[in-house]
Amino acid sequence: MKDLASRTRTSARSLAAAEGGQRTQALEELIRLLTANEKRILEANKKDVAEAARTGLDAPLLARLKLSQAKLDGLRDGLRQLIEQGDPVGRPLRKTLLDDGLTLTQVTSPLGVLLIIFESRPDAVIQIGGLAIRTGNGLILKGGKEALHSNAILTDCIRSALEKAGLSPDAVNGVVQREAVHALLQCDEDIDLVIPRGSASLVRSIQSSSRIPVMGHADGICHVFFDKHADPAMAERIIVDSKCDYPAACNAAESLLVHRDFLPHIRRIGETLTANGVTLRAGSQASEHLTQCEPAGEEDGAVEYGNLTLSIRAVSNLNEAIDRIHQHGSGHTESIVTDCDSTAAAFLARVDSASVFHNASTRFADGYRYGLGAEVGISTGRIHARGPVGSEGLLTTRWLLRGSGDTVSTYSGANARSFIHTRLPLD
Repeated sequence: MKDLASRTRTSARSLAAAEGGQRTQALEELIRLLTANEKRILEANKKDVAEAARTGLDAPLLARLKLSQAKLDGLRDGLRQLIEQGDPVGRPLRKTLLDDGLTLTQVTSPLGVLLIIFESRPDAVIQIGGLAIRTGNGLILKGGKEALHSNAILTDCIRSALEKAGLSPDAVNGVVQREAVHALLQCDEDIDLVIPRGSASLVRSIQSSSRIPVMGHADGICHVFFDKHADPAMAERIIVDSKCDYPAACNAAESLLVHRDFLPHIRRIGETLTANGVTLRAGSQASEHLTQCEPAGEEDGAVEYGNLTLSIRAVSNLNEAIDRIHQHGSGHTESIVTDCDSTAAAFLARVDSASVFHNASTRFADGYRYGLGAEVGISTGRIHARGPVGSEGLLTTRWLLRGSGDTVSTYSGANARSFIHTRLPLD
């Protein structure tokens, strides 16, 4: 694993130093290879799904494992978005004339080598691989054994795309052995960032096992809040979409907070949710207005179900809703449904989560839907990126100084020169 990390580092430097057009060509080749190998990809995925179902993989993970024509179309669209964004590497952010003939430029730069550890989602291979190519980062992928065949063919597509574009395929590598994770987490000289995509327990385990910085998110405990000024029809649409569109996703709603003045409207909404297969676990005030529900336990409202289960609790006002979100949420995504602009503005300003919405489904919290092309993951931390992490979240900066024989001693002593520090246009 140390040799693998070292090879990835060397190839990543070549990828970062290549012309932006070569990285774009690799993305174009990847789109072509996904189309050319579509039948093989879906067959490999069916094999993984059948084996996972036979061994009793949890339903949320099984849902994430499945690939489809629609998912592959979405992956290709995401790669096209990355191409349309243009090359982000080496983009000037700040340019300063320090003195005559001495110019300093701050430019964007890849982070280096990323180790991605993920469970069950083979589409993450293409999302993350595309972002790595676009940003000039090296990549080591460790997927779950349940997606072994899917991950292998998708990783091969990425490596082939790099090679066809004249770039080193070793900039992207996949590993399959579980024991590899522990070894890779010790390779702090060659791996710059670990991004786990999976359960909160996975993230915590990795954070405690390595000196390498870890970027990830805790549980996706997302809230929707029905304010007293919410439109009932809109509220119904939003909560059904937030909960039912893809309940296994980390941006699916797990908790519904209802202003007590809105409670008379939730009977019909509850019936619609139940008709969609949702199990409602309601607090005492909310349960009085529902035709079918289970009593909420102490843990309900503070857990990521990952299935068609929804916690419902009544709150007295906006402050109570926000306090409950901060107390029981995971800082992922929250949404308020209200026709009152001032209440919405207060919610957007005060809720301390990575994504905060007004009159929109929590399912919009996604790199592709944000126009990022793809996401390497969703970060609920504050350093260095937050929310869906696209290409900008995989870049740092470097400083480039162009001089003409300048020395620091010129600027000290009796006849010292003075710095100009003039901001220059970036073009």
